[in-house]
Parts: sequence; structure tokens; C-alpha cells
Amino acid sequence: MTNNTSCAIMGIINVTPDSFSGDGLVHDDLRATHQAALNQARQMAADGAVWLDVGGESSRPGAEPVPVEEELNRVVPVIGQIRATLGGSVKISVDTVKARVATAALEAGADAINDITAGQSDPAMLGVASAAGCVLMLMHNRARLGHISVDQTVGGQHEPTVYQDVVADVEAELDRLTQQAIDHGVARDKIVIDPGIGFGKTVDDNMRLVNAIPRLRRLGFPVLIGHSRKSFIGHVMQLPPQERLEGTAAVTAISAYLGADIIRVHDVKMMHRIAQMSRALRAVG
Repeated sequence: MTNNTSCAIMGIINVTPDSFSGDGLVHDDLRATHQAALNQARQMAADGAVWLDVGGESSRPGAEPVPVEEELNRVVPVIGQIRATLGGSVKISVDTVKARVATAALEAGADAINDITAGQSDPAMLGVASAAGCVLMLMHNRARLGHISVDQTVGGQHEPTVYQDVVADVEAELDRLTQQAIDHGVARDKIVIDPGIGFGKTVDDNMRLVNAIPRLRRLGFPVLIGHSRKSFIGHVMQLPPQERLEGTAAVTAISAYLGADIIRVHDVKMMHRIAQMSRALRAVG
């Protein structure tokens, strides 16, 4: 893989009532929900987002599963409206673990599937990605979704699993997951890998994985980092989600400098500018 020269910011659009960060957009009136999401998409695009990641099911610790029809009603109209309004000026990913939702989202105009279980939740997902020829984002995730711990300050987090060596283990498991996708017909150049910051990892595990971005890139795939407002930042700084902007900014700066290809964030304008400066520093060596 050649050295990447830019870092794409991915703006998070949570069409949910229960996002851990409190930015969910679901209202009683579904049309109002869709309009709020479209307004957010417009602003994020203006602020420098290259990607918009639209999700209709929260992955926060303790979140209730969303029925497929409800998830479809949340995300598909939003994706269609974003595509109709913004055209090809942004790329759209659908954040889902359900093949039916992914299929409908792609038909509505999405460019990519962002699966936080790397195709392991729905056996049809890899086939959908292969048939569509779309970008497939595969996240490492050993989190036991029913197992959470709660801290009064920082809130809930997925309980960590045990690793022999978190970087080596995540690297090996991502290598296996990408090969599985390729075996199902997904083109190698359509795959993006994500080490799964915040999913079944300790605070130190998460920080080690950020520091390991150059090593993960040697697997030969673009690397996505999704750290925004997450609990490891809260644990370090002893802050709740709505007060984690500076911590998120620090991790954004380091991730961009170390070579992350895509950085997934809530606060697009600031993180875009930070990543731009970090990349400029990296470019001069």
C-alpha cells in the first residue's frame, strides 16, 4: 500500500433515540427526524466531511436491538434525501449489521456498508457487499453486547475481553476477516479495516490500537478509526460524553498523524481542521 496523503473525515449521523453521545435525531414525527438528519448532513458536508455514516441502531452498551423494519424506516429515506440533495459531493455509508438494511441503503444511494461485526452477525452481508461491488468497512469486535459496566461519571462501556497481545490479536483477526470477505467475492480494494476502538477493549487496549495504526496499515487496507467521545477518553479524563471534545481532538490529531485514512467523528469542522494540520506535519517528515 502506498503512503496515504489525506485523511478523510466521516461525520456521524445517528438516526436513533439512544445514542451514547446524546446526538440521536429520532423525534416523534418521522418526517422531522429525516429533516433533522438532512440538515445535519448538509452542515457536515460544508464543514469538510468526505463521508457521512448513517445509522439507525445504537451500538452503545445496553442498547436495545432495533427491528429491521424500524431500522429501514429510519435510515433509507435519510440516505435517499442526502444523495438527492448533495449529489456526489459526499460519500455515504450505512452503519448496519443487517443485510436487508444494507441492500436497501445501497439502492437508496449509499456507497458503503459499515458493519461493526465485520459480516459476522448476518451471514448474507458479505454476499450483499460482493454483489453490489461497494466499499465494505470491517470492524474488529469481540464485545459481548449483553455485558456492560457502568461508571457514574463516564457512563456505560462494553466489558473488555482478554487478549494475549491486543495489537497482534486484532491484527490477526482483521487479517482473517478481510480474507473471509475476499473469499466471498469482495474486491480487496473495496475493503476498509477498523480496529474497533471501544468494543470489548480496556482503556489501555484502545490507546495501544491507536498507536498501532502504522502497523495495521501494513495489512494492506485503509484504516478507519472511530474514537469520538468514547468511554476510554472519559476514563482518562473523568468526563461524560458531552465533555470529551478535547480528548477526542487529541486522538484525532494522533490518528491523522499516524496515517489513519478515515476518522469517524461527531464534531466535523474541528476534527477536519485538526486532521488537516496533523497531516501537514506528517507530510514534511
